[in-house]
Order: sequence, then C-alpha cells, then structure tokens
Amino acid sequence: MTWGRDTDQHEAREQLEAFADAGGTLLDTAASYGGGESERLVGALLDSCVPRSDLVIATKAGGSYPGDGRSVDVSRKSLLDQLDDSLDRLDLDYVDLWQVQAWSDDAPMDETLGALDIAVASGRARYVGVSNYSGWQTAAAAVHQRAAPGRIPLCSTQVEYSLLQRGIEREALPAAQRFGLGVLAWSPLGRGVLTGKYRGGTPADSRAASSHLVSFVEPYLDDRSRHIVEAVCTAADGLGTLPLEVALAWVRDQPGVASAVAGARTAAQLRDVLAAGDLVLPAEIRAALDEVSAIATGYPEAG
Repeated sequence: MTWGRDTDQHEAREQLEAFADAGGTLLDTAASYGGGESERLVGALLDSCVPRSDLVIATKAGGSYPGDGRSVDVSRKSLLDQLDDSLDRLDLDYVDLWQVQAWSDDAPMDETLGALDIAVASGRARYVGVSNYSGWQTAAAAVHQRAAPGRIPLCSTQVEYSLLQRGIEREALPAAQRFGLGVLAWSPLGRGVLTGKYRGGTPADSRAASSHLVSFVEPYLDDRSRHIVEAVCTAADGLGTLPLEVALAWVRDQPGVASAVAGARTAAQLRDVLAAGDLVLPAEIRAALDEVSAIATGYPEAG
C-alpha cells in the first residue's frame, strides 16, 4: 500500500528480493494504492528483480485509498477500465488474482460480479475474489457465482483481521469457510499498532505521523487497543521474540486464513515480518491473547 508513495523503488526492490529469498509468493496491490504508483513500481521490478513466474500477482479495483476522498465505483465499466489500467501499469497481460475492493449498493451485484467473469474469460485474470465484504455480502456473492454455468467461483476474500480487529469472526469468516474462500488477512499488525511502536508516543517516521495515514491508524490508539498491545508485548518478552511476530503468528494460524498480508514500509521491517514464519505460539499464550482481544457475540451469531 505504501509502495510508490512512502516506499521508493530502491527500498521496494530490497523488500521484494528478501521476500522471494524467504520463499514468499503473494504480492498484493491495488489500482487505488498511491494513485496507481504502487502498481507501476511493481511493474518496474518484475523480472528485473524477481521472475514474474515465481510470484502470485494480485490487485484490486473499485475501491479507494485511505484518505483520498474518492468514492467506490464497482460498475462493470469502471472495474474493467481499472483492470486494463492496472495491467498497463504492471506491464502484464494478466494478473493471478483480481479482486473487487469494496461493496457498493450503487451497482447491481450481478453487474459487479459479471465483470469478474469477463476478466477471466478474456484472459486478463486467472482467479477472482472480493475484499471488505460483510458476511451476508460474502455469502450472497459466493452463491451468485455458483448459481449458473459460466460464472467464475470466488476463491478468496480479503478482509482486515488482527488481534485489534476480530469483527470478521462474527459472520464474514464463517461465510468464507462455508463457501471455501481463502481469507487474505490485511493489516494483521493492527495497522502497525501491534508492533508496540506507539506505546511511548507517536514516532516521527510512523504512519500515525503521516498526514495521509493518520486517520487510518488513530482508531487503534484507544484504551482497548493499548490493553491488547501490552498483552502482545508481554507474550513477546516471554518468548524472546518481537511483538509483531506474536501478532502475525496469531493471525496466520487462525482457521480459514490463507495468508496474512503485511505491508512493510522498509526492508528492515519486512525482515522482522518474515521472521514470524517459524514462530509457533504455545497454546496457553494463544488462549490468553484470545481472551484479552475477544469480541462480543450474541444472537444470532452465537445462537
């Protein structure tokens, strides 16, 4: 999300090389990130840095970047126009995964989802998914795509999921599991807050200090979040590891999660993220984190 705006080409190249060396494959971007600059930077690095064939390239259309003031447009024309623009910026003939970034009542669902069918039928996308859909929206879209021949089944849903944001557990996660959609968990570090960097204030080089991302981070600087962050830091101290590794391992191992999509700003941050790959949380620590971050559920989710 920060590539092309807060992360320059040199830093992005270093990140991509480190990611590929560690066995990483999924590279997720969006037409809205940095006004298209993220995709343009990815396109400049493919093949010259890491072979395109070694990566799963995913992008999104229809949404807006935090704070850019643009409305969501998921009409057929807008989505397919954005896909063409994305392919131009990425310098690719197709993407491996194309996702509708957000739901909108302004376009009929069958029109929005029909654009996904066209993308696959035309060879511009191999697989399709949705992003930021609620539980009923996820279920409705999944059923629609299975209801008639020629429609392309959804394979994924990308939603925010972390110890600070467990709302998808009410309905969106069960819907994804019921219909076989892999969950791509965005912002698994709670928009950076679960790293513990804000415990003593707001670092000058952090997202919360950035004019275009401060509103993105602020919701997780409340008392509830601070309580959860302290629990994560306590667990990390006990395990001799970093808070971000604990937070990532928790999300990664949740039922239904296919990948935790982390957006590092620097190569140093990414290396810390990659170190979480080998961490296995003891059952007692996972249970404690579950308890401290639990969300309220009731009728009808809990029966």
